[in-house]
Amino acid sequence: MRNSENTGFDNSITYKAKLLSSKRITPESSREEVRQLVFSTDDLDFNGKAGTCIHVLAPGQYGNKYHSRLYSIADHDQTPDGDEFELCVRRCFNIDDVSGEEYDGVASNYLCNLKQGSVIEFSGPVGYPFVIPENLNANLLMIGMGTGVAPFRGLIRMIYETYGSWKGKVRLFHGARTGLEMLYLNDVNNDLHNYYDQPTFKAFQAVSPRPAFDAPIDMGKALERNAAEVWEIVSSPDSRVYVAGAMPMLDMIDNAMVNIAGSQQAWNAKKHEMRAAGRWQEALY
Repeated sequence: MRNSENTGFDNSITYKAKLLSSKRITPESSREEVRQLVFSTDDLDFNGKAGTCIHVLAPGQYGNKYHSRLYSIADHDQTPDGDEFELCVRRCFNIDDVSGEEYDGVASNYLCNLKQGSVIEFSGPVGYPFVIPENLNANLLMIGMGTGVAPFRGLIRMIYETYGSWKGKVRLFHGARTGLEMLYLNDVNNDLHNYYDQPTFKAFQAVSPRPAFDAPIDMGKALERNAAEVWEIVSSPDSRVYVAGAMPMLDMIDNAMVNIAGSQQAWNAKKHEMRAAGRWQEALY
């Protein structure tokens, strides 16, 4: 279903999708509620892929028709009836700067409260998908924080199930506030454990050193602890680096890579080289 009304977003064409399933993927004991939502759209013009983003158009407030929020597509499958895509959504709450009052995040609570069969409106996709190289010997480095790890679940599944095997190194660095909130690697959901017996796959975790005080996730330290292998991957021919998560994580990654490279100049040169060759790919929101 498409709507060609000009909505003021990047894409004036909007689509509709039906919610097939919604499940919590963080334990009930965790203060963070993250849900995995699977949608289906019968519009064959929609061309979303893992790593691209869509604008979810939640019902607006204060006279606005829409409240738009960008979400990364975690996984995508084509079916005879159209496309199915998955979003990973954290229920958010915001604090009023003046009153200190907590209030619900509009889009995240709208999505987390949806019932099976509900229909959403959205536009997109925007951004570039994560593209897997044809060379099965290529080394792959994936870095994700919070819900940013979600697209990598789809990529890893594709690498080892669709391709059948992968000869290059596949390294996943992922972070969360606590171990309970490690998406797809907690007691409730351990999807990524399915690939631990693959000889080329390894995953590294980064958590907050002081979660009770909301200290930031220490992704930089996790990368630096594995400096030799990280630098080997970014320097190897046809390698890919995929980065997904909130925009502020880029500074943390860059600072760590400066230390790994030995200087700001060395890292700037390497990153420019990778970007120019299409070997550095980001899905940030």
